[in-house]
Amino acid sequence: MKKCGLIMADLNLDYIIEGRKHTLAKHIVIVEDEPAIRDNYSEMLARQGYQVDSYGSRQDAECAFRTNLPDLVLLDIGLDDDIEGGFALCRQLRQLSETLPIIFLTARDNDFDTISGLRLGADDYLTKDISLPHLGARIAALFRRVEAITRQTGKESVLSIGKLKINLERLEIQWQEQTVDLSLTEFWMIHSLAKHPGHVKSREQLMDDASTVVDDSTITSHIKRIRQKFMLIEREFDCIETIYGAGYRWRCH
Repeated sequence: MKKCGLIMADLNLDYIIEGRKHTLAKHIVIVEDEPAIRDNYSEMLARQGYQVDSYGSRQDAECAFRTNLPDLVLLDIGLDDDIEGGFALCRQLRQLSETLPIIFLTARDNDFDTISGLRLGADDYLTKDISLPHLGARIAALFRRVEAITRQTGKESVLSIGKLKINLERLEIQWQEQTVDLSLTEFWMIHSLAKHPGHVKSREQLMDDASTVVDDSTITSHIKRIRQKFMLIEREFDCIETIYGAGYRWRCH
């Protein structure tokens, strides 16, 4: 039986980020088949205080994920000879966890791959020409989103609007009492729209509320995917209204 491969970046688990002392690092896994690129990302993230494991193949990553899931996964799409390996791995991860933050980080920059990645449940899709500081900022934004869950503890954790129910503690959304299978980004977009029904949210406001930075076409892809998921429950679902030139709003019925 093949043993799990492991490359670990050195770090001090007692570190300081943004002036606050942490005793346990966030755990990030990088799945990338190019050793030089893999090491470059690992070193950058380790310097920022993260615990980093990296794997060069889908098989090694699968082996590790069966034992333990990290706090965030960075995925390439093509892994050695497996040209769709990252997509398959993303699908498997979503079966293991609906809320695990997943970012595609790949050289493939066409619309088809971007939409495919988001449809599989990734929270972000980045190309490898992104600068390391920008990558670090996007990762920090995803973790701020997770921390927002903690800040909700002790507050009203369930929001109900008509047929919609949003459970902030469980990061779960139900429509007509059926659970909607949403990624973390999609969850916070729905929360942003529905908590103020009838108010128009610009794409920039949705990005802020979802703690992400993406282009307009990616926001459009997320909204399209969200609608499709609600329509699996109610074919005539039309509560997310596009306001051309302005953004989106949640329509009350």
